[in-house]
Amino acid sequence: MKLRAFLMLGAVVLLSGCVYATHQAQTADTDSYTLYYMASNLETAAGGDAIGSETVLLEDLQGMDTRAAAEELMETLLAGPQSETLKSPFPTGTQLISTELMDGHATVDLSYPYSTLSGVSLTIADYCITLTLTQLSEISSVSVTVRGQELAYRDKQYFADADVLLSSMEDVVSTVPVTLWFLNEAGELTGVEERLDLYEGDTQLSALVAALEAGPKEREMTSALPEGFTVLTTQLSDGVCYVNLPSSILPALPENTDLQPALDALALSLTSLDAVQQVRYLVDGELADSFGSVPIAETYPREN
Repeated sequence: MKLRAFLMLGAVVLLSGCVYATHQAQTADTDSYTLYYMASNLETAAGGDAIGSETVLLEDLQGMDTRAAAEELMETLLAGPQSETLKSPFPTGTQLISTELMDGHATVDLSYPYSTLSGVSLTIADYCITLTLTQLSEISSVSVTVRGQELAYRDKQYFADADVLLSSMEDVVSTVPVTLWFLNEAGELTGVEERLDLYEGDTQLSALVAALEAGPKEREMTSALPEGFTVLTTQLSDGVCYVNLPSSILPALPENTDLQPALDALALSLTSLDAVQQVRYLVDGELADSFGSVPIAETYPREN
């Protein structure tokens, strides 16, 4: 069975409800706790195993009250995985501000970098936190805020491990050939032909963006999307794919980040779909002249 985590058309589809019993049982009479992270070999959000886990020993946790135990788990989770098969879904610099508990619900407040996540990346991060904290028997649901504020573009604000569903490769309803553009060893954009699995509820656009956000399979290639770069939504109308980018990611990007390769890679990849003739970028849902220092007033046509 494959673990999936993706956000498509406002629907969250995640792990399996049976995972709950497994990670609860692990902590019943032991100092072992499970931390959940993104799989480092994630190919697409709807393809491979999206979330993996590793076990850590936290000898003092059982002697703490629930709030202190939750904060200790969060600090350990944010420190990142030890296993090379996993990677942190949290943007660099994400810090825990506070954890509040009320009637079995934990509210985790994080620092600004977390707000740069969206789409598949945000879904995976939210549920890595949820699955980690709900192994504490006193916590049944979780919400995640940034500096005390909910992320308004989420479809839901409360998360529980019961949200999760199992899927398998038998759930694939179709596949689509695409060309994904990444950077080669010389730093040049290079197209890589792949075939993406589509599940019920998936769109070609969202699956392609998820694959780009996940990064290349080939070790000699690297993603053209800088760390923290995300896409809010994609929409196709009369052959034009409108790609909505969040302005909130700009302050968190490293100084002098060149966004041109990222926008070029997105446009080239999207126009490899038969239905996409052009790509037009929006910023926070509005037409704009530039994104950062990159002009985006013109559409990106399909290259012949």
